[in-house]
Amino acid sequence: MSDQQHEDRELVSPRDRFGERIRTNLSAESIQARIIETELRTLALTFEELSTSAQVPQAAALLLGARRRYVAGEGKAAAYAQLLNADLSATLSNVFLVDGHALQPLTVLTDVRASDVLIAFSLRRYREETVRLGQLFREAGGQLVVITDSEDAPLAPLATSLIRVRTGSASYADSPTPVAAVCHLLSALTTASAKGARRRLAERDRLVARLGLYSSDPSRAEVDGEAAT
Repeated sequence: MSDQQHEDRELVSPRDRFGERIRTNLSAESIQARIIETELRTLALTFEELSTSAQVPQAAALLLGARRRYVAGEGKAAAYAQLLNADLSATLSNVFLVDGHALQPLTVLTDVRASDVLIAFSLRRYREETVRLGQLFREAGGQLVVITDSEDAPLAPLATSLIRVRTGSASYADSPTPVAAVCHLLSALTTASAKGARRRLAERDRLVARLGLYSSDPSRAEVDGEAAT
């Protein structure tokens, strides 16, 4: 790890990162340029490292072979968990978001099977709720996919599949870009091999139309109206 990367990892809190990275004498255009440059570099580095490992395909295989798939994350990581849950639920059955409301960790942990998989988003400063859930889920015999920013993260030693993302940033907040990209990559690989994915997507489209979930496209409505006359 370079000195710059090591120094970045030492900036644990957003307050510390703000003081180190944000310069009030810079223009908005300069800050924007720095952030864009850093995001592109961080994303490229993440993809470069993942392309030389089998961790994402391995995680996809675990999800495909699982009886139940759970997704969890706390704090900011809850947004990543919701994103991945939404994508996986479109093409796989038995995908559950452990959000602490509709589905409690206690409920999950009381009935863990060896064929169950938990995807845990655990990013610094590593929320204790996620760490404890991952530890107890693994102890109960389930498989654990950990998406994290460090090989030294608390859940890393317990992971059946460890997906490492880079989160270097020019902002006070660690970069969300590679994490969101990994969600997309993992769901795409899983969907590509999921039995019945095409059928489930077609059925979802039918039900979406019946339920009227989305605003209609005026141009499409105009075309349909012309076709009907």
